[in-house]
Amino acid sequence: ASHKPAFLPVHRRRILSCNSDIPPVVAVYTIYSTSNRVSRRPGLTSLSRATAGDRSGERREAPSSCCQRHFVHRGVSAPIRRQPPVRRIMMPQATLPSRGGAVSSTTRRVASTTATATAFRPAAPVARLAARQPLRAPRGASRCRIHSKQACKPLGAVTTDSPSVSDVNSGASSVTSDLERFQAAKAAGKNLVPLCSRIMSDQLTPVTAYRRLVKEDERDAPSFLFESVVNGDQAGRYSYLGAQPSMEIVSTGNEVTVINHKKGTREVLEERDPMDVPVRLSQGFRPVEDPIVPDTFTGGWVGYCGYDTVRYVYSSKIPFASAPPDDRHLPEMHLALYNKVVVFDSSSKLVYLVVWVDLDEHECLEDAHACGRTELSRLQSQLMTPNVPPLANGCVELDTSLRPPLARSNMSKEQFLEAVRRTKEHILAGDIFQLVLSQRFERRTFADPFEIYRSLRVINPSPYMVYLQARGSILVASSPEILCRVENNRRVTNRPLAGTRRRGKTPEEDEALAEGLLADEKELAEHTMLVDLGRNDVGKVSVDGSVKVESLMDIERYSHVMHISSTVTGELLPELDSWDALRAALPVGTVSGAPKVRAMQIIDELETNQRGPYGGGMGYVSYTGAMDMALALRTMIIPTAHYDSLYSYGDGKSRRE
Repeated sequence: ASHKPAFLPVHRRRILSCNSDIPPVVAVYTIYSTSNRVSRRPGLTSLSRATAGDRSGERREAPSSCCQRHFVHRGVSAPIRRQPPVRRIMMPQATLPSRGGAVSSTTRRVASTTATATAFRPAAPVARLAARQPLRAPRGASRCRIHSKQACKPLGAVTTDSPSVSDVNSGASSVTSDLERFQAAKAAGKNLVPLCSRIMSDQLTPVTAYRRLVKEDERDAPSFLFESVVNGDQAGRYSYLGAQPSMEIVSTGNEVTVINHKKGTREVLEERDPMDVPVRLSQGFRPVEDPIVPDTFTGGWVGYCGYDTVRYVYSSKIPFASAPPDDRHLPEMHLALYNKVVVFDSSSKLVYLVVWVDLDEHECLEDAHACGRTELSRLQSQLMTPNVPPLANGCVELDTSLRPPLARSNMSKEQFLEAVRRTKEHILAGDIFQLVLSQRFERRTFADPFEIYRSLRVINPSPYMVYLQARGSILVASSPEILCRVENNRRVTNRPLAGTRRRGKTPEEDEALAEGLLADEKELAEHTMLVDLGRNDVGKVSVDGSVKVESLMDIERYSHVMHISSTVTGELLPELDSWDALRAALPVGTVSGAPKVRAMQIIDELETNQRGPYGGGMGYVSYTGAMDMALALRTMIIPTAHYDSLYSYGDGKSRRE
């Protein structure tokens, strides 16, 4: 055609179904235009088709204002509709999703096994089919209208919503494989089975994906986005994001609120140690270790444990009664259970969409499987939604020179200097070796918290970049330090950072500053004490003789500063788990002092307000028991609605109230 086409959306496409005695294989699509510039003058357009008897190609003539779409199988060719011709696309019938409309039994059997468009089959079989003697389709063959956002604008889908990533073209075998995995899990006594889908990440970023899952006005809805940069300038392999958790645990003092979003219940408990609640709930998790999901976090608990959660561990020595005033009334702990997680793999350039199905919540395996696939399709549809308002481009001011102060501290200069003087007296008296004082800076802002995070990830990339929407607050962080890490092989890691210098303007200056840092007697003494604290924390939960200092006093460089770093590891005791390792680590010596308990008692005397999330940990504990908690440093806390006024993120009426 001589005109420039304007393509119609996918809902104008149709396919022709046929009876079960002639199973459909290939649908030949024509995407056509309704532009007013379409030429209507007489003419001929050739549609070439070779027959079995004449391989040179028989030509069929049609008016230029017409086009034909053909259903092709074993020589069957039938026109469906006449419109101005633009382009023909060949797709396997088995890859077409089916929604509504009348379809034959064979079409249902083939098309219903997949919910998203998959990769095209090789063209050679299509050519062989088209080369046979053309026949008309049987009378009464039904037609169905296809509505598919995935087919309209796919973001590089490379598999169906089946977890069988090795067989991306066979929806039927994928469903069978799913059910077999569910049956095997049930027989093995497991109750958590993952379903997984993969899409390419070349048109999607963690930031845009998060905004598609969580709208701008949903700041009180629990959700998270975790990214990382290692060695100062290299993107970490995995990024994680999730929304709409199935359960929440909110702890204030000894009162624990458990919100079950699936059941629609809210329960208030009185606990001596609120950290026992996620431990009890996690004891019922029996996940399948399945290679279809990446070997990293794909589901489990996500949230934060504030500095004051240490009062659960040392309730007799550091009780809440001795704590300074709490002027913000934030929860000491907020954990949410996410069974739907999106994982970006920067190495493979793929995005994993993972949904964990709890078999105990369903009457039969077929029901569990169907519900899981529905959730997976819904998650993929959210990520592929093309009509989400774009994020503002904005600009980031990289000039870090000092400006007139716009923030206020919770301590005056005189109060802080007095606290320093009293700290020195405790050190001279032999009460402590070291103590870490803190003060809180506040300022008013009209900036959106997510836009603050977008700027922070550019200005100060770090190993733990966190955007966490919790109950009562939003945490925006760029932390360089591990609080505690437990890997699937039960390896416990603590990595103290202490000793700091700015980055040099030239490589030579940078190296000179690093050498000066390693020669500083005060910095080395401080770091040595923190390494000893780390060995003690890891040793509390590790097998005798397994604690090692794997690296000692290395230089780690970040965007603006460099630190002295060491790594302490151990093997977790068989009778303990990640929660025990977290209890032993809270809080690390870099935010408390040495000896730890006595230092925290003095902090209660000297500081004017509770620290809240600062100095605690933020991160995840997976279904499999792996844990990665970052130390809450370089963290901004933006208050939101009072957590106790919200029943459920899905309850719109309560949210508005």
